[in-house]
Amino acid sequence: MQPFPHHYEVRAAAAVTGDVMLGGMKLPPLASGAPAEFGGAGDRWSPETLLVAAVADCFVLSFRVRAMMAKLPWTSLACDVVGTLDRVDNVTRFTEFHLRARLQVPDGTTEAQAQRVIEKAEEACLVANSLNAIVHLEGTVEVERTAA
Repeated sequence: MQPFPHHYEVRAAAAVTGDVMLGGMKLPPLASGAPAEFGGAGDRWSPETLLVAAVADCFVLSFRVRAMMAKLPWTSLACDVVGTLDRVDNVTRFTEFHLRARLQVPDGTTEAQAQRVIEKAEEACLVANSLNAIVHLEGTVEVERTAA
């Protein structure tokens, strides 16, 4: 890992109508647009969906690191995130993120240890930690049982 601070650059470019094109160094271009809730077509990534995706992605990447550090064997992780956008004190902002993480671990893995790693990943998620919103985590561990 490189020393802090880290800097990330993205360019957004648009004409009067149409997609907003996002790009960054060594990254493929990404078309974005307004979500249906704000009058857009709803068929493009939007700032809102990108932010919720960033929370989900960061959680999964944080989990990978925490699982490696804990030497936790696992086979798959799915994380669904619902972000709530609301109006508070005349400001539109995300107020909550609900994370539902489903972890599959091989037979013989301690469910309690797996649950602790899920919780550590949530605590380590730098994107969620950078937001002024409540984060709710529901972690489920499924142990893959081998046939006897």
